[in-house]
Amino acid sequence: MTSRLKLVVSEALRSIGSNLSTSFAATMTVLIGMFLLGLLIALGSWVVSWSDHVKDQLEVKVFFVETVKPKEINAVGSFLRSMQADDAIHDYQFVSRSEALDRMRKKYPELTANLPSNPLPDSYEITPKHAEEVKQLSAAIRAEKFAGVDRVKDGQQTSKRILQVARVIEVVFLVAVVVLLAASVLLIANTIRLSIFSRRREIEVMKLVGATNWFVRGPFMVEGLVCGFVGALAAVVLLLIGKEAALPAILGHIDSSNDVKALGFGVTALILLAVGLGVGAVGSGLTLRRYLKV
Repeated sequence: MTSRLKLVVSEALRSIGSNLSTSFAATMTVLIGMFLLGLLIALGSWVVSWSDHVKDQLEVKVFFVETVKPKEINAVGSFLRSMQADDAIHDYQFVSRSEALDRMRKKYPELTANLPSNPLPDSYEITPKHAEEVKQLSAAIRAEKFAGVDRVKDGQQTSKRILQVARVIEVVFLVAVVVLLAASVLLIANTIRLSIFSRRREIEVMKLVGATNWFVRGPFMVEGLVCGFVGALAAVVLLLIGKEAALPAILGHIDSSNDVKALGFGVTALILLAVGLGVGAVGSGLTLRRYLKV
């Protein structure tokens, strides 16, 4: 069994060597496709994690006019208490003008260094029970038309635009990956087809001496798997280099929380290797079924 396996592998390697240019082209196409797929997995999982983080940070803010009266603030507070009792909101907090200015000074000291007065209003910060209900919550508060309320603001529009851009990026990468994977399958299939044509006499001799169908097909299947695996492995190496060299510089310019993370590199690498083997197997299988009648 071991000797037969060695023979199959050696025949596959010999076939790759005899069709080196097409094998190289197929492997490079797999490399590019797997590299883009790795980027797509990393970007897509990071965007999903980041969108979950953004949803957790979504709040509805009720800003009061400068001349607001305590009873008007209390009226809004009573309404929010009733909503919390009905399990419509998760939490709410009153932020006074002075507290809002203290926050601003800590976050943006350069902007608040020479302020002649406090321009910030009193406000309520409301956390919805579910992030998707931000729009409905802000609409419900506006519908009450509370006296003393200047405006009701939520981050729904901003987060929606950012998530739309992220989805466009994902779609572009996905289309590129699909095209390159299809090209990889076709190139591997073409490589196997050339190998079959160049060795057709050897195949006839093997059949005459009693070789089994799988023994004849084995080298060609291994050839496709090798092209797919080597291309995927090279893509993993390039992604690892990028992860170590470029990622720290990129993350230094991105303001994100510690809970925003992409899928682990080890899991991504295993996915790429599996897909690379799958591409090789599909390319080989299609060609063997069509051109190798044994």
